[in-house]
Amino acid sequence: MVESPVSSFDEEPAQKLENLDAGELQSLPELNFQLPDPEDEELSDETFQEQVDTAWRICDRFDLQTDIWRGRIMRVVRDREKKTGDGHRMGFLNWLKEREISKSQAYSLIELADSADKLLANSELASDAINHFSKRAFVETAKASPEVQQVVTDAAKRGDRITQREVRQLADEWTAMSSDLLPEEAKEKAADQSLPPRYLAPLVKQMEKLPESHQTALQENLAQNPNTETVKNITSEARNLSKYLDAAARIRALEDSDADVEMALEEAMRLDCLGMASDLLNQAAQLEQAAVKLHGTWQRLSGLADRLYVETGASTPHLRSLLSAIEKLSQENIEVSLGEAENERTVRLRIIDSD
Repeated sequence: MVESPVSSFDEEPAQKLENLDAGELQSLPELNFQLPDPEDEELSDETFQEQVDTAWRICDRFDLQTDIWRGRIMRVVRDREKKTGDGHRMGFLNWLKEREISKSQAYSLIELADSADKLLANSELASDAINHFSKRAFVETAKASPEVQQVVTDAAKRGDRITQREVRQLADEWTAMSSDLLPEEAKEKAADQSLPPRYLAPLVKQMEKLPESHQTALQENLAQNPNTETVKNITSEARNLSKYLDAAARIRALEDSDADVEMALEEAMRLDCLGMASDLLNQAAQLEQAAVKLHGTWQRLSGLADRLYVETGASTPHLRSLLSAIEKLSQENIEVSLGEAENERTVRLRIIDSD
């Protein structure tokens, strides 16, 4: 197996590489495989697959180690800017731009580096065991509970290949067996695999967002029918409940009304239209927020238009023409055209700024 130039995750290998001259850097091992011939009819499918998988795992190992170090490098550049301020010549975004790295790519690699450091700090995971993880499995493991991390790291120490799917499966199983929000009937089904834990984990996450009164009703329903279809339906109901309650708390119009949010919720559930009711409140909340933002923008636009009108005169006909063109947006009555010319419609809004 080809060995990586950086075979450990402490700081010493990086310092050693830094001190190498050009000739020594070129002498470092390179990825160079003898891949199987795809046209070799004497080569069995099993042998072909084994050789390909071996090469792929080595690439994964190089890729993981390299990306962890890239993430650490980007992290110190970012932290340097935090320390010195945006005016420093080694600005993080400028540094990324020079290397044609997007901001999302950079923070993805920084997250990977953080995950590596966290796992190494919180467990007895040796650096060579990290080579058994995929990158996504690494991040997923760092986010998991300590119990799941222990199971995963033990498997990595044994030499097992760790994938994101396996980590998520373990995390789902732990959630299903340890959560106090699930009734014992559901846990028993999960234990014998007649109720897949992957369906229970999303339910727990949604139920955690709900008040205890709503949790109890869902728990009773699941205890009576602990099956996959019930779990799916309850998860959807819990999600809509969460959306309904969250949106209702953000709508100021409800504060000045006599509407009983809880009674309306019960009626929506009785008529099986909770999803529609939650979407209604969510749209109402968004409209209120949009109205507040619109009012603030309109005030700034009107103020700028007034100032520009006062500071200009007959000698600036083009500026005056510009002000006239946007007057329909800066006055009390706003007009906005929608659609193409042949199907043009006009929306008129009136802003009344009352104290």
